[in-house]
Order: sequence, then structure tokens, then C-alpha cells
Amino acid sequence: MSSISKLTTPSSRRQFLTLLGLSAVAVGCGTGGGGSAKDQAKTLRYQGWAGSVILPELAEDLGFLEDVKLKWVGNTISGPQDIQSAATGQVDFGGAFNGAVVKLAARKAPITAVISYYGVDKAAYNGFYVLKDSPIHSARDLIGKKVGMNTLGAHSEAMLDIYLQRHGLSQADIKKVEPLVVPPVNTEQSLRQKQIQVGVLGDILRDKALQTGGIRPLFTDYQLLGNFSAGTYVVNDRLLKENPDTARTFVTGVARAIEWARARPRDEVIDRQIEIVKKRGRNEDTGPLKYWKSFGVAETAGRIADKDLQLWIDWLAKRGDIEKGQVKASDLYTNEFNAYSRKDKSKSQSTDRSSAAEPTSKSGS
Repeated sequence: MSSISKLTTPSSRRQFLTLLGLSAVAVGCGTGGGGSAKDQAKTLRYQGWAGSVILPELAEDLGFLEDVKLKWVGNTISGPQDIQSAATGQVDFGGAFNGAVVKLAARKAPITAVISYYGVDKAAYNGFYVLKDSPIHSARDLIGKKVGMNTLGAHSEAMLDIYLQRHGLSQADIKKVEPLVVPPVNTEQSLRQKQIQVGVLGDILRDKALQTGGIRPLFTDYQLLGNFSAGTYVVNDRLLKENPDTARTFVTGVARAIEWARARPRDEVIDRQIEIVKKRGRNEDTGPLKYWKSFGVAETAGRIADKDLQLWIDWLAKRGDIEKGQVKASDLYTNEFNAYSRKDKSKSQSTDRSSAAEPTSKSGS
């Protein structure tokens, strides 16, 4: 059972943001422009999520990673932690909310975003929910209230800030709204027990809570910003420099998995994910996967655009977390390794594990 003592305080919030703001441990420089394809690394270390299937895992299972293999080294606790691990070379790629990517890059971490992997659409979204009889009906009603979310300094806190700003609250008033960390599995209970006044719910937790009844949305991130890609995978710059062919195979394979999931019937995508979880044998609950609806990636093949990062650059600058003009969106990502093409699209309609992408471009788009 959750209790208010388990929720983090504003001081914890500051500590988290300070930790994220620390410069990543530098990894040694690469060697020129990469060796021959046969000499390049073919195994990529990564962190997963318990009970979930990430796009690279789906891509590997579908055969889209060709001769590149994934090595699971454990599960991550958050997106910011995952990309910090990529920056320090503990793993070869990691994924996080784009605001966290911007902030880490602003501290000169040796990382580059290479492909979007999650986003928001009408099927995949997070809502900010209140009790049905709550007196909260507007942004101003949130002053002095507690808002429970899974991680601070990330997607949900950004959505909250943008909502408050768009509805005219001053920075002084925004600071009176208190974001708190609540484990997602405890958010509904904490809301119903009035330990928090607003709870952020998504996917299965949102659908189950709505089915139970007694809550209503104050707003959703889809209502706020529409369709948008919200998070990217980043790769350590040394790996990109020394293993460009491996990086291209990896990114293009993930791009194919995005489009495969977009094109196939929802039940087929769910069944494939459940099969993957069962095969890896980690004693995980596959029940939540039945509620999967979409990865929410907005752009074809997960290609990244300036706008995907600029929104968060502006948000962080307004908060004072980075200086205005400190980073430029176009410097933080590359589509060079995303060689997804129409040819790949036709191949991705098949579940044949032996099929493999044949990139038609070395630069992507």
C-alpha cells in the first residue's frame, strides 16, 4: 500500500535535476572513421523495462537487426538514467524523453540522438486525472496541489509546465504546484485515497482506472500538443564513429520495427510482444501487454526533426535549466544512420524472420 511518505519531496526533485545535470563521464575518443564492417562491434548492450518490449527487442525478434545482436544487462529505472548510462559507456544505447536528452547534451555528454522511439497520438497518451467530484477544473485550481507522476524532470513534468504556462499562470504560481514521484502502479490508489490531487496515468493503468470509474481527465498530452514524437534513442558518439555500419543496421532495424508495428493488426503486434517476453524467461507479467495500442511515433521510420527537440530546448531555457542559445536542435541528432526506405516498407509487411533491410541510402533523410 502506498503512503504519502513514499512520495518524494521538492528537495528530492532538486536532487534529481542536479544529478541529471552532472556532466557525463567522458569516454575516450574513437579511431578515425570506423574500421571495416567485419571488424565492427556486432553486439549492443542495453537496458530493458520489466514486462515491456522495447522497439530494438522487437526489431531483433523480427530479424530486422540482421547480424547485430542485443545483450540485455538489466532493467532501467528511468529514461534519464538510461541515457546517462549510454553517455558513460555502460550501455551502447539508451532512450529517454527528449527534454532529458537536451539537458544531458547541454552538459557536453558524448551522445547523439539517432531515432525516435515513442510519442503521443490518440491511442498512446498520458492523462492528468482527478477524482470525479474534485474541485479542480482549471490550471489555476492546481495551485497548492500535489501532482503524482513517475519521474521528475521528464515528460510528465514538462506537460504539466506547458499546460500551466498556456493557461496564464506566472512562474511564481507554477512553483506552487507540487510535482511528486509516485510509482505508476500506486498512482490510482494514491489519487483515490486523496494523498495526491492529480495523478498521471497512461496505457493499461489509465484504462483500468477509467473502467473502475470515479475519475475524470483534467487534460491529456494529446489534447495539449497533438501527435508528436516525445523520446529518442541516443548512442555514444564513440560507437557511432568506430562502428558506423553497425549503427546503421541498428537504427534502420528499429525504423523497420516502427513501421511494422504501425502496419500490422494490433492483435498481431501484441501477440508478438507477449511471445518475446515469454521467451526471455524473466518471470514477467505479460498481462499489461494486452492493452498495448501504439508506440506513438509521429514521423515515418522514427526520423527526427528539429521541432522534436526545440520544444524542450525552449522549455528548459524558460525553467533556467539551460541557458538560452546554449544548444542548437540540429546539433543534437542525426538521421544519417536511418536508411529506411520504401523497399524496407514492403519487406516490413512480412513477419519472415530471415528478411533483412537492404539500405538504399547511406545518409537517410
